Amino acid sequence: MKKTNSLLAYLLIGIGIYFLLREMKIPILTNFYSWQTLLIIIGLALLIHSYTSKTYQNLFVGTIVLGLGIHLHGVQHYSFWIDHWGVILLIIGFAFIVRYAKTKKGLVPGLLLILLAVLFIFSINLPAYFDWIYSIIDLFERFWPLVLIIIGLYLMKKK
Repeated sequence: MKKTNSLLAYLLIGIGIYFLLREMKIPILTNFYSWQTLLIIIGLALLIHSYTSKTYQNLFVGTIVLGLGIHLHGVQHYSFWIDHWGVILLIIGFAFIVRYAKTKKGLVPGLLLILLAVLFIFSINLPAYFDWIYSIIDLFERFWPLVLIIIGLYLMKKK
């Protein structure tokens, strides 16, 4: 019960600080008064709770929520931020690596997702002899929902 209370405590503290700073209207923080910041706070709360309670079940989800919050904030407020769907793969890959650091599970999927993300994000600048990759990327971009369906079916059948 104490572990659940600590997660709730971290969430309440983070959200309380967010709304307090919002009420104070500090000019330098105006870009952070958004729903993306709430995602960042939730992700941080999940990560802090996982590390302090030494139950690492929320590391994966916390990393994804934090990463999505940072990414969506960056897309909204910074013109140089990369706005590509491959960033989502990159965030999930990092989540696997963060979880691997404590549980020793998920290194290979994490590395593969990071490699795929980098390939997809920077596929625009590939040399001419990698033209075959463009056709694979086009197929993947068109039929990526099938990948989700296949993974879901695999997880249902897996014991």
